[in-house]
Amino acid sequence: MNPVSEYQTALDGEVAAVVTALASRNAGFRHRLLAAGLETTDLRTVADLDRLPIVTKDQVMDMQRASPPFGGLLSDDATLRRVYQSPGPIYEPEPNLDDPWRFARALSAAGFGPDDIVLNAFGYHLSPAGAMFDEACQALEATLLPAGVGNKDLQVQACLDLGITAYIGPPSYLKALLERVEEMGVDSGMKLERAFVSGEPLPPSLRSWLSERVTTIHQGYGTAEAGNLAYECDQLEGMHVADDAIVQVCDLTSGAALEDETEGQVVVTLSRTDYAVVRFGTGDLSAWLLEQCPCGRRTPRLRGWMGRVGAAVKVRGMFLHPRQVERVVRGVQGVADYRMIIDRIEHRDVVRCEVVPDGDRRLLAERVEHAIRDGLRFACEVTVVAPLPRDAERFIDHRTWE
Repeated sequence: MNPVSEYQTALDGEVAAVVTALASRNAGFRHRLLAAGLETTDLRTVADLDRLPIVTKDQVMDMQRASPPFGGLLSDDATLRRVYQSPGPIYEPEPNLDDPWRFARALSAAGFGPDDIVLNAFGYHLSPAGAMFDEACQALEATLLPAGVGNKDLQVQACLDLGITAYIGPPSYLKALLERVEEMGVDSGMKLERAFVSGEPLPPSLRSWLSERVTTIHQGYGTAEAGNLAYECDQLEGMHVADDAIVQVCDLTSGAALEDETEGQVVVTLSRTDYAVVRFGTGDLSAWLLEQCPCGRRTPRLRGWMGRVGAAVKVRGMFLHPRQVERVVRGVQGVADYRMIIDRIEHRDVVRCEVVPDGDRRLLAERVEHAIRDGLRFACEVTVVAPLPRDAERFIDHRTWE
């Protein structure tokens, strides 16, 4: 049997259970079924999910604005531990469970365990990534330093003093941290053995650089809405999808699930009954690897991140929405026009904003810089420029992933 078909057939029973539960508890999900002309009995298997239109991140954002804070997608009897605000903004509820985002299995596949002392370089401020991996490390009984992205000198000192053995965070930040280690001449004192990286692509050139300094580098893939979706095994070829989520690769036109190696959008359905994550379109592009993995795991593999569909882009591990950029930058008095430019230099995302003044240009760059930092949570270089061409793009991504 096709490994994708086998994986999805094994999860058929999850569909009927979650659809029935959500239809009885969740107003937003009932509305989706009604809008699609469906009854709960129409969705009993993974294959049946094709009948329900994919819901996009932008649509969730609109739903939350229309019916704050969760767009009607939170069930009546939900019990939450935390709520996060991701760029957009989009609010993500965390269920009151151990390892609620299910990353412990991904970390275990990368060799993380009770003997590790882990530096977690994902942010703990508003967005969920830091807490996601914090919970996973607790489930594995690993000791954790909640570092976030901060002062590299202090983090290097902590690595030396505490004997940090493992890293979790964006690959670009691991590179910056190791470069600082080399600048300080303290390489011999580092005990870092393994790293689990996510939030941005890991091109071969960056993996090679990191692998010369850290013995084991594994990458994983997930989203703020759905948590762990896929992760590498020791073969380091493709990422096994999580066996506790229904992951599909769907045709970009029809939305139908694909079972061959054609590129499509990654779409996820969770068995959560407290919050409706059903046929959620991540906006990420990938494709299946159909060969059986030598590691023996039965779940199929995604090839990895292959780009984005839709307007939003991921920058430094967080989404940047053109509509949000428009609202923030146009909201600064004295801005007549602008364009946002994203580039990648030495494996690090760089964000620049060019603004055209409307009258007095004094302090305009500073005001826009503050607005972007406060409204978008990105550090950004702002320059004041002459009028842009009338047909100039307002959102330009120059990055390549070589």
